[in-house]
Amino acid sequence: MPMGFELTEEQEQVKRSVREFAEAEIKPHVMEWDEAQCAPRELFTKMSEIGLMGVLFPEEYGGAGMGYVEYATVIEEIARVDGSIGLSLAAHNSLCTNHIFQYGNEAQRKKYVTPLAKGERLGAWGLTEPGSGSDASGMKTTATRRGGGQGGQRGWVINGSKNFITHGVSADICVVIAITNREMRSRGISAFVVERGTKGFIAGKKENKLGMRASETASIIFEDCWIPEENLIGEVGRGFVNAMQVLDGGRISIAALALGIAQGAYESALKYSQERKQFGQPIFDFQGIQFKLADMATQIDAARLLTLRAAWMKDNKRQTTRESAMAKLFASEVAVRVAEEAIQIHGGYGYTKDYPPEKYWRDSKLCTIGEGTSEVQRLVIARQLVAS
Repeated sequence: MPMGFELTEEQEQVKRSVREFAEAEIKPHVMEWDEAQCAPRELFTKMSEIGLMGVLFPEEYGGAGMGYVEYATVIEEIARVDGSIGLSLAAHNSLCTNHIFQYGNEAQRKKYVTPLAKGERLGAWGLTEPGSGSDASGMKTTATRRGGGQGGQRGWVINGSKNFITHGVSADICVVIAITNREMRSRGISAFVVERGTKGFIAGKKENKLGMRASETASIIFEDCWIPEENLIGEVGRGFVNAMQVLDGGRISIAALALGIAQGAYESALKYSQERKQFGQPIFDFQGIQFKLADMATQIDAARLLTLRAAWMKDNKRQTTRESAMAKLFASEVAVRVAEEAIQIHGGYGYTKDYPPEKYWRDSKLCTIGEGTSEVQRLVIARQLVAS
């Protein structure tokens, strides 16, 4: 990655167009959707019209044919206005659709990636369970080979449940990680694609969350859910390994998500500090406020460089396990600090829903938890430090 990384003119154009879209189509509805705890499906249709539902995928599959640098830029610009929409976009792109694209066969790409990338279908990705979060390999959901389809066709029967799944209720296509050989532990876990409407595929409880409220999070239940053999993604026993590889890219998107939230919170605080007057002058003129804003801006720039480094490496086919974890860890914790300082700069008004910081703060916290907690990121980084 070149020192002093800068976006190309084409990437800057992507940034500008997505910012304009977010300001026009999302910003007027942020609190409305937050209160309603949902975003309209039409929004995803509008995002698909400018290529946002398939940023990473080739045009032959209905995607925009862009790379991870552009993708991180897209997520940042959407999250700068509303983290909830950024989260939904990230889960759809880098988890569900990307898992099928990376490890599915050509028939699966055509059948599933194309409608997902075009925004005709909404995706979900099921790894976490009620009893297995950070210990993802400790899952209990099983997939057993069995006949039972039309004409005695062989397939798989899934039983179990998944928890904290983005689009758990409304997704049309879900990638599910399940145990196929318990004795093999993480090497006995496989991945499957399940379509909404399949018998035994049941939407569970929708969570009432602190933040990211317009992004639907729910549990999914599988009760003797039979799917055909061709719904297996990749090789039997490779599902967990592939899921961890998917998370390397997914963590770049969470870093970008956190970065956008931090940027939005910082901009609101900077603007307010120049408008709010105390003791006859704008509060920006006080050194205490200047130092806060200086620290916020510095931390955001550092987070952006870490994020863009990981994205650049991903685009150049390099392993990003350590770099993705570093970007996700640092950017997510910066987002929480920056959002909290934005509230402090706004004073009492920052604690009300009439001003932006309280929502940025509520949204920011998930970034330190989802797709691996900060503690898990530190474990990943530490292990990479001594890896050969």
